[in-house]
Amino acid sequence: MKQSQVNASMSVLRYTILIIAAFVSLFPFVWMLIAATNSNVAINAGTMTIGDQLMTNLSNLFNPELGFTKAIVNSAWIALITTVLALIVSSAAGYGFEIFRSKKRDLVFGILLVSMMVPFCALMIPLYRLFGTFGSMGFDDAGNPVAPWKWLGLDTYFSVIMPLVATAFLIFLFRQNTKAFPKDILEAARIDGLSEIAIFFKVYFPVMRPTYAAAAIITFMGSWNNFLWPLVALQTPEMRTVPLVLSNMGSSYTPDYGMIMCGIVIATLPTAAIFFLMQKYFVAGMVGAVK
Repeated sequence: MKQSQVNASMSVLRYTILIIAAFVSLFPFVWMLIAATNSNVAINAGTMTIGDQLMTNLSNLFNPELGFTKAIVNSAWIALITTVLALIVSSAAGYGFEIFRSKKRDLVFGILLVSMMVPFCALMIPLYRLFGTFGSMGFDDAGNPVAPWKWLGLDTYFSVIMPLVATAFLIFLFRQNTKAFPKDILEAARIDGLSEIAIFFKVYFPVMRPTYAAAAIITFMGSWNNFLWPLVALQTPEMRTVPLVLSNMGSSYTPDYGMIMCGIVIATLPTAAIFFLMQKYFVAGMVGAVK
């Protein structure tokens, strides 16, 4: 009897802690949704009821002068291109590190892991100078300066995309999960005459779908929410991404919190949709499952 009472008490304590944790986690999102339907005055007054200003806030948000629509397009292109390129490049690197043997392989991989300890803020000045050089280098036949690589310079999509294409974490993730890849399949494919590129895309890619899904979620969310480097690299209003536009809204003298909350809700939807659509693969990919 006493043991059952102890178990009942532990269950009550456990569920109480879980309820408190759930409330602390969900309250900011609930407040964000409520604030998106209220006016600025009501939000400042601490109103916690659903208002009738949703359409007004949306109308203000999509005012062409703010550039929020263009920012969504910019963020979408940057996130999609970054995700596709990162999956191809990082998975190929992880595949190569694990499948192909060499004396210097572990040394190079160790240096790659050490690079994870370098904070990104320490790389911003070298990256800024690098992409600035891409945008200005070159001369024509008369010796006049031209910019044939301007598409890779500052204030372009690729200046934001390229630093995220091959990250040490993604390469590490693919390399570790490739350890569980059945090597007999590779040998069978080689005996059948498939080239290494064909093996990578026709054999490796389908088998490693959970890892690709996990990497896609991580890369897309990181690129979509990226703020610091786009703030430095994107210099014109037409190239700004969603985090930059939302930051500008909040830095005004009289910020419209209802409009800002509408923008944050819209900015949250793509990453939430990606995660919920691919969540069944996410855990499997992170723990190294192979299908």
